[in-house]
Amino acid sequence: MANHKNQRLALGLDSSTQSLSAIVIDIDTAEKCFEHSLDYRADTRLNGFGIGEDYILPPREEGEAEQPPLMYLASLDAMFTDIREAGVTLENIVVINTSGQQHGHVYLNRNAANIFSSLQNSESSASELKTLLSDVFSYPTAPIWMTANTASQTDAVRNAVGGKAEMISLSGSDAPLRFTGTVVRRVAEQHPEHYTATAKIQLISSFIPAVLTGNANVPIDYGNGCGMSLMNYRAKAWDSALLAATADGLTGGVEAFHSKLPTLARPDSIVGNLAAYYTEKYGFEERCAVIAGSGDNPQAKVPVAGDLLSLGTSFVNMVSTDGDTLDPEGFANAMYDGINRPFMFGCRTNGAMVWDAVRNNYGLAKEEYAPAEAALKQVAPGQFMTFWQPKTESFPVSGAYELIRAIGAPTLAEDYTGIIETSLAAVYIYSAVFTKRTQAPLFVTGGATDSPEIMRRVAGIWNRPILSVEKGGAALGAAVAGVKALHDAANETFDIEAFSASVLKRGEPIRPHPEDVKAYHGEGKYLERFRERYEHIIC
Repeated sequence: MANHKNQRLALGLDSSTQSLSAIVIDIDTAEKCFEHSLDYRADTRLNGFGIGEDYILPPREEGEAEQPPLMYLASLDAMFTDIREAGVTLENIVVINTSGQQHGHVYLNRNAANIFSSLQNSESSASELKTLLSDVFSYPTAPIWMTANTASQTDAVRNAVGGKAEMISLSGSDAPLRFTGTVVRRVAEQHPEHYTATAKIQLISSFIPAVLTGNANVPIDYGNGCGMSLMNYRAKAWDSALLAATADGLTGGVEAFHSKLPTLARPDSIVGNLAAYYTEKYGFEERCAVIAGSGDNPQAKVPVAGDLLSLGTSFVNMVSTDGDTLDPEGFANAMYDGINRPFMFGCRTNGAMVWDAVRNNYGLAKEEYAPAEAALKQVAPGQFMTFWQPKTESFPVSGAYELIRAIGAPTLAEDYTGIIETSLAAVYIYSAVFTKRTQAPLFVTGGATDSPEIMRRVAGIWNRPILSVEKGGAALGAAVAGVKALHDAANETFDIEAFSASVLKRGEPIRPHPEDVKAYHGEGKYLERFRERYEHIIC
């Protein structure tokens, strides 16, 4: 890439389940300058840490999902090496912001603070991060979001605070199995010696800034703090009832538990400057600011101010809210994005993978879309229903079941239309309680945006204009949030919407057809009929 002496760059890093990704943005032109991803299993520098095909360490019991934190450290050194070798002038990077897979966390021991501070000495650059920080962990591995063996712990915490409604009212979520607090409780019950030796618990999203600044005690941000079942959602503070319920029976009680938690901060606050390790080893500028960072979902939401529907293997619906609206059923989770805007997050597991499966039933390959698109054109919206949940569903919570379709000899047009419309209808209906009726555009991303017929149906079901956006990802969102944080710190005005629209391209608005709205919402009563049939199936 071309570099200029006065160029100002922002670096976004996303430490995800499968990779470390990076995006570099030119702050003054809002252009992406560099994009790169390191796969933990494919990269020879990272594939020696013992993870399997599912990117986790071999579980000791069903439902356990953990990764080696040394792998995260090795990936940082590998990424900075690659960025420099690609020709990016690292001294032009003035801000680094991070994203980490939500709910994942590490346990740091009492020596961690001193060991981390060694990164602030230039002499540390002679070694690698995985060597320098190898002795900071009180529990050797990092539990991640795939954790599913905490049912008894989540039940205990939920019951202790007064049940489901109170749990949602306090934390914004109904204590999902993967949320950090109850995973910590399980680790403490199973391995009390490791828990007792723990001085600080850091989320992966805050662990990376801690490593970058050489400060083991950097704060956890509000956005990812929401995914811990420990934070009062509205107050943005650790909640005394949630802490007491989680720590009940653990060594040291609630006081010891609370002491292991960092403070909370805005996700777009500056938490320090880059440690000398990086300036000496890679040539970064010593004044490079490091931002608190957030989880992958909060950061992915940053470039879009409104509601965002992602139609991928799973469907993710991110709905902007007033910060007070919650989901009383507990299917969705309340969060804040990487620049502190409240939103609800709902994830439907059985997404486009089921669309692919239906097409496959008619002999179409995974990437063979043209015949399916032609079939959709043959069918007016709101005519057919095909139901299929190959996997246990979380939105709404329900079990898996085999394909259910209308009686008779189905066709590709009927089945494909039916599965698309029922899966979209499920997202729409179970998001309605926290979605404001509006004619503001619904932003849509994912491969389905290439299908005019699918986009037409999205517009009709949501009964609002829709706007396709490029797939951005959490690294891009982190970089954009970092640019905003830098402007805020300098008391400079910054139009994040204009900047985001430049860096993440939008399509032309697609407005709902009146006849489609009538079929879904009006005389056709498709959505009403869908809900009756669907709830009969899942009950």
